[in-house]
Amino acid sequence: MADTPDIRPVGDLPNEIGKTAARELSYNGITTLRQVAGHSKKELLAIHGVGPKAIAILGDALAAEGLDYEEP
Repeated sequence: MADTPDIRPVGDLPNEIGKTAARELSYNGITTLRQVAGHSKKELLAIHGVGPKAIAILGDALAAEGLDYEEP
C-alpha cells in the first residue's frame, strides 16, 4: 500500500482529522472551517477518506468557532 502524503496543516482545519481526510478535503476545495460549515455532514461523508471520526473532530472545531454544519 502506498504512503498517503501528509499535506497538513490545511488552512485552519484541525490536524486531528488525519492526513487522508485533510488531503481529500483540500482536493475538494475545502481548506477552512468556514468552508466546512458550508456543507452538510452527509456531503462531507461522501468524500473519500472523510469518516465519522473526522466529522466529530470537525464538529467540535466548528462549535468552538460558533459555527455548525449546514442543514441538509
